[in-house]
Amino acid sequence: MAEAIRMPLLSDTMKEGVIAEWHKKVGDKVKSDDVIAEVETDKATMEVMPYVDGTLLYVGVEKGKGVPVNGIMAIIGKPGEDFQSILDADKANAGAAPTTTEPAKAAAPTATPQTASQPATPAPVQEAAPAHSGDDRVKASPLAKKLAEGKGIDISQVKGSGDNGRIIKRDIDSFTPSAAPQKKAMVMSPVAVGQEGHTDTPLTQMRKIIAQRLAESKFSAPHFYLRMTITMDEAIKARKAINDVAPVKVSFNDLIIKACAMALRQHPEVNSSWMGDFIRQNHHIHIGSAVAVEEGLIVPVIRFADQKSLSQIAAEAKELADKAKNKKIQPQEFTGNTFTISNLGMMDIDEFTAIINPPDSCILAVGKISPTPVVENGQVVVRQLLKLTLSCDHRTVDGAVGARFLQTLKSYLENPVTMLA
Repeated sequence: MAEAIRMPLLSDTMKEGVIAEWHKKVGDKVKSDDVIAEVETDKATMEVMPYVDGTLLYVGVEKGKGVPVNGIMAIIGKPGEDFQSILDADKANAGAAPTTTEPAKAAAPTATPQTASQPATPAPVQEAAPAHSGDDRVKASPLAKKLAEGKGIDISQVKGSGDNGRIIKRDIDSFTPSAAPQKKAMVMSPVAVGQEGHTDTPLTQMRKIIAQRLAESKFSAPHFYLRMTITMDEAIKARKAINDVAPVKVSFNDLIIKACAMALRQHPEVNSSWMGDFIRQNHHIHIGSAVAVEEGLIVPVIRFADQKSLSQIAAEAKELADKAKNKKIQPQEFTGNTFTISNLGMMDIDEFTAIINPPDSCILAVGKISPTPVVENGQVVVRQLLKLTLSCDHRTVDGAVGARFLQTLKSYLENPVTMLA
């Protein structure tokens, strides 16, 4: 019996997935563990397996088009098997009158997004077999192309180790740039003085969701902001001492994650979410730390951060950041945050305000550490100062609550040994 392969829910914010690549075409034999397509979500590019054997009878949309969550991506069955009843039932479930849908041709599949109930389970992100063509184009996975571009590698010089010579991620990772000719610098054609122009960039799924979620947050959650200056002299000394013995390098951001986690334990009202008709106070502490990637921002989550050592936090944060930048991060690794930190100090930003990352009640914006003259006991001395701004949702966190949280955070950062007790 023919079975529908449906668009899986690959992140908590996902509403649709865009087909980045079809690796099978109508009429191809398919095994249960074959990767039939790569799907771009708002967070990463994932691979989808059918988990059934058969022949690919139908594809719902062409490459570059979107399919809503639970919509029909493809149908697999026996050669020549009638699958129209599956499409008709899907339309009926969506409240639409069924219409005749022709099977998609291999070169141009039709696009008819539907709604349904049982999504296919996504496979872990990894390289997959390609849809081969008979031309001379370089055959490479989207991830390999992206990595090559980021590293300045001429992908035509890379030898592929995938099926039929396809270039995959490990080929880029193991490629020695010195063995390849340098890419020639792009020579820009002269532009006449006063000539107007512009470039239109299509929105990625990630950028669409960022725009949607942050607009909803900014205009639905009544933000207010609390600012505090932290003296980081002792934190600088403590970090140096820790890194002399720690198995992994601990960053200032790792110190801030740990301090926030411990402060949240003392101020659970800040570790909360607005749920419409009630406030949810979370008993666990999962801290998200925003990471900039090419398409926008993603927030990997350090789970149970209050129960982890600085070395554990440092190792996990680095691993998650690398996964995010390589689009290998999994849904469970960027969801479930109860508090978020956005740090732009490494980009020489003094201070800024951040928009709350739903479903959190607060987000902490972190600037750079700057040597600053201050007056102490009638004398001018230079101290290393850090400016923090806490954005709060006034529906769940009052000013005094946020202020007390910052006071506790300040005490931990100005006396880091208290975090190690």
